[in-house]
Amino acid sequence: MNRGPHRAEVPRVRLRPLLGAGAAVLAGLALVASTSATAGRTAGPCALASAGNGYAYAGHQASRAGHGVRASIELIRPAEVAAGHVASWVGVGGPGQGANGGDAWIQAGLATVPGMGTMLYAEITREGRAPQFVQLAAGVPVGRSHRIAVLEMAARPGWWRVWVDGKARTGPVRLAGSSGRWSPIATAESWNGGRAACNRFGYRFEGVSVANGPGGAWQAFQPGYRFLDSGYRLRRLAASPASTRSLAAPTRVVRPYAFLAASSS
Repeated sequence: MNRGPHRAEVPRVRLRPLLGAGAAVLAGLALVASTSATAGRTAGPCALASAGNGYAYAGHQASRAGHGVRASIELIRPAEVAAGHVASWVGVGGPGQGANGGDAWIQAGLATVPGMGTMLYAEITREGRAPQFVQLAAGVPVGRSHRIAVLEMAARPGWWRVWVDGKARTGPVRLAGSSGRWSPIATAESWNGGRAACNRFGYRFEGVSVANGPGGAWQAFQPGYRFLDSGYRLRRLAASPASTRSLAAPTRVVRPYAFLAASSS
C-alpha cells in the first residue's frame, strides 16, 4: 500500500470479514474462516449497510503508513448481539495487502459473541493461510479499559507482536513485506451472521497512537479515510496533533486522538 500524508494517496480499503463467525469461535477459538455472509432483507439501516457481506464498520484509517498502532479501548455499554458478533480493534494490513497480493493482517481488540460475553482477542492472517484467532482473556466487563497495541519489533523488520496493558501477549509474527507499508486502523465492527439483524454497541477509543518506527516512537493518530456505514456513528473526543512554529525552532504540540464508535440506536 502506498502511503502519504495526502488523502488522495490513502487507499479506501473496504474491510472484508476480519473476525470470523461466532459459530467458529464457539467451536474452537483457534482458526476462523474469513468468509462472506449474505444478509437478509430488512428495513433496519445497519442491516442494510451490511447487506453485501454482513459486515459494517465505524472507525478510522491513519493518514499515512506506520509501524504500529495502539489505543485504550473500552466497551461503554452492554453490547446487544442479535447474530454474529461485534468487535473493536486496532491493527494493520488487510485483504489483498500481502507482499504477493494475498490477505495479510494482524489486529487485536475486544469482541462480543452471543453466549460468551466480551473477550480480548488477537487475529493473525499470514498470506496463503486461514486467519488465526487467539482468545487472550474472557469476561471483559463494561467500563474496563485495556491498552491494546499492535507493534512491529524494533530489530526485526516485518515481525509483529500484540501487546495488552504493557505486556506482550503473542509471540513474534512474521508478515512478509509489511514493514513501512500499511496504514494503521482503529475501528468498531459488526457482523450480522448472515441474518436480517442489527447489532448494537458503544466503544470508546482513547490515546490512539501510531508508531513512526519499529518498536515505538509513538505519535498521535492522524485520521485519513473514515469507515462509517449507515446505522453507525463516530464522534471525536480529542483533537489531532497540531504543529506550531517559532523563529527559534519548530515545536510540535501532540494531543491524544480519541473517539466514540457506536450504533445509532
